[in-house]
Amino acid sequence: MEIVTEIITGTPIRLKKPFNFDFLNKYGRIVKVVENGEGSGNLCFCIENEKKKYFVKFAGAPKEKFDIGTTEQAAEWLREAAQVYHDLAHKNLIKLIKSEEAGGGYINIFEWTDSECIGYPNPLSRRRFLTLPVDVKLRAFKEILDFHAYVAKKNYVAIDFYSDQILYDFEKDRVTVCDIDFYQKSPYYGDKGTWGSSNFVSPEERVPGSRVDEITMVYTMGAAAFSIFSDYDRSFKKWTLGASMYKVAKRAVSDEREQRQQSIIEFIKEWDTNCA
Repeated sequence: MEIVTEIITGTPIRLKKPFNFDFLNKYGRIVKVVENGEGSGNLCFCIENEKKKYFVKFAGAPKEKFDIGTTEQAAEWLREAAQVYHDLAHKNLIKLIKSEEAGGGYINIFEWTDSECIGYPNPLSRRRFLTLPVDVKLRAFKEILDFHAYVAKKNYVAIDFYSDQILYDFEKDRVTVCDIDFYQKSPYYGDKGTWGSSNFVSPEERVPGSRVDEITMVYTMGAAAFSIFSDYDRSFKKWTLGASMYKVAKRAVSDEREQRQQSIIEFIKEWDTNCA
């Protein structure tokens, strides 16, 4: 198969066949390609017009490396994701402005944020975040918890959440969660096997067809705590908070579901009580 390479703002995009990106000019000038990950059927851009910048996610181009589905499926998933962003609109979630059919696929347009990803793709930003004072990181984690308490309240469950979806504004001391495309109504019975980072995936998510629900999301939040307060290491030696808070996080990531806190609110109450 002959591979076609398109160059957009200096970034090569490898495609299975030629594709015309001119339709993006409708939204403004492409400033840069933000994400061209191999595992995603999406392409992400920073686009700017006379009013402001936008984060634009598009599915419909025939990317060379996209093994979990077809180009058409990627567009359908992005179409379904638009409803998720509407249902879970929250002060700590990136704001979806517009979604529509475009370029033979589907496009979601979000407010731009100057926040920085604190996942491993951005090691300098991650290291800067991890070296912030403990009280600052506790506030950031509280914002992550608040959003996911809202997710649970809306009867959704986090699917494929990991540290790359946490954006932090170092100037405004504010967290924004992004890329919640695969969040599902709870309970969800996964049929695709494991989604997401191995550091965040619960035992039940590793088994296709297992029940994934709020108790699963407790595991996810425990994993998030370890990602922030011990750089993923779950030993007490690397933990940067006290022993009582370690026990709360460790309970949350128990392999046995019945040993975890049974709701996000229960996890938050235990966390706050031991944080005082």
